[in-house]
Amino acid sequence: MQGGIFMREMTKKNLLDAYAGESQAHMRYQIFADVAEKEGKPNIAKLFRAISYAELVHATNHYKTLGEVGDTVKNLEKAIEGETFEVEEMYPAYNAVAELQQESGAKKSIHYAIEAEKIHAKLYAEAKEAALKGEDLKISKVYICPVCGYTSVDVLPEKCPICGVPKEKFVAF
Repeated sequence: MQGGIFMREMTKKNLLDAYAGESQAHMRYQIFADVAEKEGKPNIAKLFRAISYAELVHATNHYKTLGEVGDTVKNLEKAIEGETFEVEEMYPAYNAVAELQQESGAKKSIHYAIEAEKIHAKLYAEAKEAALKGEDLKISKVYICPVCGYTSVDVLPEKCPICGVPKEKFVAF
């Protein structure tokens, strides 16, 4: 059983693999669209974004079919679990390998991610508390550093406390 849905193991594995592939394609095409946009090719960027959306549709269909989408509280629990795993297990292990192999670029990227993931887990926990009360989170804006992913709610820092990027570069949601 996956998320309360019975599915034979081979089919489940195939859908999980397809979900992973479609998710990666979605992100890859978003990144490629940004490059095309910066190179002055807006129509190629548009094509990448459109097909990226199609890949998101595929990934969403697979994830729902696997029974992995719940209500907001369940989804927040899954998000907290994922962020906590990244902070406590995945990134420390990846960092140890990068350290051993003296991969400074990987170490920097991992440092950025782990510091931002700590904040994400905390924010998801706060959101879960609100959702458990039947409420929405009381926030106005969420600011994201485009270099390291540092996340701040309702306060735009003068510069990113993780990587030092100035506030003008932050993306507001």
